[in-house]
Amino acid sequence: MTALRPLSGRSRSLRCSSEKMEGTGSWDVLEWTKLDSASWSGSYSNLDCLLESERIIFEACGVILINTDEAGTLLLSNFRILFLSEGTRKLIPLGTIPFVAIEKFNKLALKVQSNKYHNNENAPTRLLQVTGKDMRIVVYGFRPGTKQRRSVVDALLRCNKPERVWDLYAFTCGPSKFGNTNPKERLLNEYFRLLGKSSQRASMNMIKDGTFTLSNDLWRITNLNSNYDLCQSYPFALMVPKSISDEELIQTSTFRARCRLPVISWCHPGSGAVIARSSQPLVGLMMNMRSTSDEKLVTSFCTQLAGHKGARRKLYIVDARPRKNALANGAKGGGSESSSNYLQSEIVFLGIDNIHAMRESFSRLRDYLDMHGTTSSDGTSSFLRHGGWTWGGGNLSSMSASVSLLGDSGWLSHIQSILAGVAWIAARVAMESASVLVHCSDGWDRTTQLVSLACLLLDPYYRTFSGFQALVEKDWLAFGHPFSDRVGMPNVSESGNFELPIQSSSARSFPSSPVRQSPGSAAAQSSSSSYGLNNYSPIFLQWLDCVSQLMRMYPSAFEYSPTFLVDFTDCLLSGRFGNFLCNSEKERQQCGISETCGCLWAYLADLRSSGGTSHVHCNPFYDSSRYDGPLLPPAAALAPTLWPQFHLRWACPVEPNATETEDQCRAMTAKYSEMKKEKEEAERKVDELSSAVESLSEELLNERDISHAARESAKRATKERAVISRAVQSLGCKVKFTKNGDCTVEVEDGPRKCSHSIPQKPSENNTTDVSESISSVTEQNVCEALCPLSTREGMCRRPDAGCAQIGSQFLGLKTNFEAFDNLCVYDSYFTAE
Repeated sequence: MTALRPLSGRSRSLRCSSEKMEGTGSWDVLEWTKLDSASWSGSYSNLDCLLESERIIFEACGVILINTDEAGTLLLSNFRILFLSEGTRKLIPLGTIPFVAIEKFNKLALKVQSNKYHNNENAPTRLLQVTGKDMRIVVYGFRPGTKQRRSVVDALLRCNKPERVWDLYAFTCGPSKFGNTNPKERLLNEYFRLLGKSSQRASMNMIKDGTFTLSNDLWRITNLNSNYDLCQSYPFALMVPKSISDEELIQTSTFRARCRLPVISWCHPGSGAVIARSSQPLVGLMMNMRSTSDEKLVTSFCTQLAGHKGARRKLYIVDARPRKNALANGAKGGGSESSSNYLQSEIVFLGIDNIHAMRESFSRLRDYLDMHGTTSSDGTSSFLRHGGWTWGGGNLSSMSASVSLLGDSGWLSHIQSILAGVAWIAARVAMESASVLVHCSDGWDRTTQLVSLACLLLDPYYRTFSGFQALVEKDWLAFGHPFSDRVGMPNVSESGNFELPIQSSSARSFPSSPVRQSPGSAAAQSSSSSYGLNNYSPIFLQWLDCVSQLMRMYPSAFEYSPTFLVDFTDCLLSGRFGNFLCNSEKERQQCGISETCGCLWAYLADLRSSGGTSHVHCNPFYDSSRYDGPLLPPAAALAPTLWPQFHLRWACPVEPNATETEDQCRAMTAKYSEMKKEKEEAERKVDELSSAVESLSEELLNERDISHAARESAKRATKERAVISRAVQSLGCKVKFTKNGDCTVEVEDGPRKCSHSIPQKPSENNTTDVSESISSVTEQNVCEALCPLSTREGMCRRPDAGCAQIGSQFLGLKTNFEAFDNLCVYDSYFTAE
């Protein structure tokens, strides 16, 4: 029965065996012999959890996740290990880990079974332990009598050892929608900001032409390293004192290890103080070697103090190493400076251990958390069980021992040493306006930690999202921290040879994780590690831990949240993006990383864009106005604690969430935003209603004016009608007005009686003007208009009649009715006889 098989290209569906498994996830009830992988089928290309260009290569059915006693299916893609729950078919985060995030994996054989599985003849004796770089130790159990584990190990070896760097998932996936703009432009823009030239924006034409060499009164940008001829691990552009020529820079580079000469990393915009970085000087065993150009360059950092005539600032040369280590490096040609050779300088040793000590400390911390967390890699031997309610045996001495073991790991002591050194550097720059030159041995590990953390304390810009990106890209990526070596990723300089050396077990005074600690319970048979040449070390993780400590001390000073740091760390360790591949800017340029791989920063920005300020990456307590200056933590506040969001997420997943307060505040902020939007919408509607009321009021006033004008017009019409009636009746005619305003004139001529209607003439504004109607009549001969004796030709049959002579009196009516009303006409004229 084949336990593990490569998937064919045909469509498959993820189904469970036809036999129903009750109590899935428990060792005691799982019938291993009835789980036939041939009954499984599935087209995993349709899984929602798969990323772009991710494809399943192998599958193993009926695997147990020892940490949580959960049965499921183990899948291997071209990017990671995936573990799907047997019951829900959901992805289990603990059992899902990218290949690049695996530090090592071991095949273990369970020799002595625990009481839990003592009566289970089919209990697994083949285990695979996967140790992650993100503080997790995962153990998978495989069915007895099969070759599942061997097949999975072989597949892991093939996936973790690509023949070419371009076979990594970051290159397979491509930039996708998370394209990466050229990081050189962003570095120049940061230099321009430091020089006070923010109005200038870098471009590729500027980089190609070499016209980016801007300067201010003290400092300048040089293109001396544009082809990486001066220093292969430095960026293409360097910020140096304006008084130092390029020839002197070339001479200085020969006096520093790996040609990493002193250059400026940050400058204070007001005081002129700088934080510079370099590698150790090559003074030799007797510390008697000197370089005039190096001394001149370092002394040039001591510019004149503002407001002090002729007084120069002090220079502190900070050696991050212990003094004895610096002296020991003298035997290899290195060493440290002498204050007598550098003007107004003081040498300070911080005593921070090297990468090997940090690696061992990190491993001990991980083993401690695995042993004493809620979820352990052996599933049973945890001191904290059942959600943290009981201690193993209730023994107080066990509690004290576990706390002591945490201290023995030395991790928190290392964090405190780094924080103390950073606080000291920041205080010298902020309080004394002194310049500081920082270096260790090569100037790319401890130096980078100290310089970047000091910048974080001194410059509030670096405590924003855009500033954090600029800080990491400047001090970590551009200045050549060897990420491939330290994180344990393939390196282009290895020419495609990415062998994973076997990790030999070594005796340690610190107890190992539960699966490995007892020789009677498990035996390590083989192991594979993701780092070679002893260069792997969690230096960048340690720096992020220090950042989290500062965020704990100043919860309102950072725009980003601890969750952002965790997601950022996961993206880095996954190898999904190309930003942190290779060891230097030069190597990333040779591989075309920015053109061929996705960008981590674009991905995180895309995540934030969906949630706005309420996103989990945004700090709900951020107050930029309160913390707009340097942060100077006192010594008493530098006692570090475990970083709960990172250190405890796998070992203690059911413990109280450290971000619970942030989540509640974020929910309240989101609710406040919704209420604010509702308020704005209500105010907008009120404004609209107010505008409508004002418009109606204006219309009402207009209608009132029109009504008043109509009434006045009616009064005038009535008055005119009365006048015209009297005038016409004085001629012996009867005038009748109908309700619709028509006028009828009746004329009696003996026994004959006729009537003549005078139609209304509408005015220009569609209103009837009585005066116009009468005027149209009076403009003609009265006989022609009113008399029935008029002929068709307009002639009068009785031209001698008096009415023809009187008609001329009506001609004035069309212009002045008031005058007509004042005519001396006796009332007796209108009385019937």
